[in-house]
Amino acid sequence: MYFSTNLKILRRRRKLTQDDVSLSLSMKRSTISGYENGIAQPVVEILIAFSNFYKISIDTLIKVDLSTLSESQLLQLENGFDTFISGGELRVLATTIDSDNNENIELVNQKASAGYRAGYSDPEYIKVLPTFQLPFLSKEKKYRTFQIEGDSMLPIPSGSWVTAEFVQNWNFIRDGYAYIILTIEDGIVFKVIESHISEDGTFKLFSLNNLYKPFSINIKDIREIWKFIHYISSELPEPNQPRENIERTVADLKKDVDNLKKSINNGVIKLQFD
Repeated sequence: MYFSTNLKILRRRRKLTQDDVSLSLSMKRSTISGYENGIAQPVVEILIAFSNFYKISIDTLIKVDLSTLSESQLLQLENGFDTFISGGELRVLATTIDSDNNENIELVNQKASAGYRAGYSDPEYIKVLPTFQLPFLSKEKKYRTFQIEGDSMLPIPSGSWVTAEFVQNWNFIRDGYAYIILTIEDGIVFKVIESHISEDGTFKLFSLNNLYKPFSINIKDIREIWKFIHYISSELPEPNQPRENIERTVADLKKDVDNLKKSINNGVIKLQFD
């Protein structure tokens, strides 16, 4: 149980003294000290009081070692993204930091994709991934870059590098947005999500390429979700066809269809064979 150490971490992150906490909770300072040092064991009423005070679930207070969480994860907890409260499972992310204690952006290329499915939660595996920094991204969030493969998300081409933000609480996933999803069966997939968590615990996944049909996946078959931020590609996009050319083409097609209908109605259509 991590109750005592977690109390210290939460209090110090809020820059509170034991006197501040004791005054807010109507307890003696010595009682607060006893809980933080593991001398006193809390009863249910005390657990509820600390949970309400720090706005963190009792499960998180006693089951999760907050000292192992990254800064971005702690900020998410403090901002109300506690997945125990929403009925989910706390997703502890393996991550790396640079010499200045800033979180790296790890790079998962196509060759590493298969290994990532097995090693995503292994700090030793994550440690050997290439890393870099993007100064225009928030230091308070966690990012990772994945190289996508295939044509299901065209016009984003195969081989593009997609940078995405780690999603702790899946209840905050927004319909119509693109996400990197780590699945048990298919590994890393890049899709647009439609959430059905509240109805049947599934996501419906869509491709940008209309040739690919949408499909549903149960959240139990998902290990990580990352929200799309941007992508980098060495390929130039196809030039847009001028609007007047498109309009002319549509008009010509309509004319051809009208002529075909007239020929059929007049019984004068002829079949030609080579």
